[in-house]
Amino acid sequence: MLDDIQEGLCAENRTDFSDLRALTINCTLKPSPEGSHTDKLLGIPETILVRNGVDLEQVRLVNHDIAPGVYPDMTDHGAERDDWPEIWKKVKAADILIVGTPIWLGEKSSVCQRLIERLYAQSGETNDKGQYAFYGKVAGCIVTGNEDGIKHVGMGLLYSLQHVGYTIPPQADAGWIGEAGPGPSYGDAKEDGDGYVGFDNDFTRRNATFATWNLLHMARMLKDAGGIPCHGNSVDLWNEGRRFDAPNPDYR
Repeated sequence: MLDDIQEGLCAENRTDFSDLRALTINCTLKPSPEGSHTDKLLGIPETILVRNGVDLEQVRLVNHDIAPGVYPDMTDHGAERDDWPEIWKKVKAADILIVGTPIWLGEKSSVCQRLIERLYAQSGETNDKGQYAFYGKVAGCIVTGNEDGIKHVGMGLLYSLQHVGYTIPPQADAGWIGEAGPGPSYGDAKEDGDGYVGFDNDFTRRNATFATWNLLHMARMLKDAGGIPCHGNSVDLWNEGRRFDAPNPDYR
């Protein structure tokens, strides 16, 4: 019944998103093929994106050898191996980025922190307008766990994403933590065998759905507008001497 309702709602959409590309990055600590609760919650936005024709790619970051550091390629700085340059190609190509992370000790995972550091490594790169490379792209996050911290993790993660240049739509985060303390996580089979933990949680389903559509709408608006106007935010033009009405400190 719910699937029928979802199909009907999706059928009401008249906006074409088929030229958009999305990337979900799962920052679980569990390498494949081990199951991931974060992956299951990411399934909500991924399903919506695919149903609306978005070109979707998924990355489980822990499966890759991502060297620590804040440079685009850490093999240039002593690392024996660094898979980040290949991941960066996917990030750069995506109009929409959704980062999924579990909560550990009230914080995003160490894998997620490394992702943020490597995104920061690219923050000096510019697009063809001379803006930072993440301008014109949108981002959001999905958070899972069985302890408190959804809003805390979302706050730090979304701040980091906007700081490097992503546009964050309204309500671009969602999560599920269940009961505090040891217990089942999102997507675990219920003890009575009747379904999976969290799948029927209306709050999580609603927030994950709203977040996905807000990302879609904002990505569509930015794409149609040719990105964010470059007046006042072009690094290249600033370096050429343009000051975009900034007051001259010599005359203050």
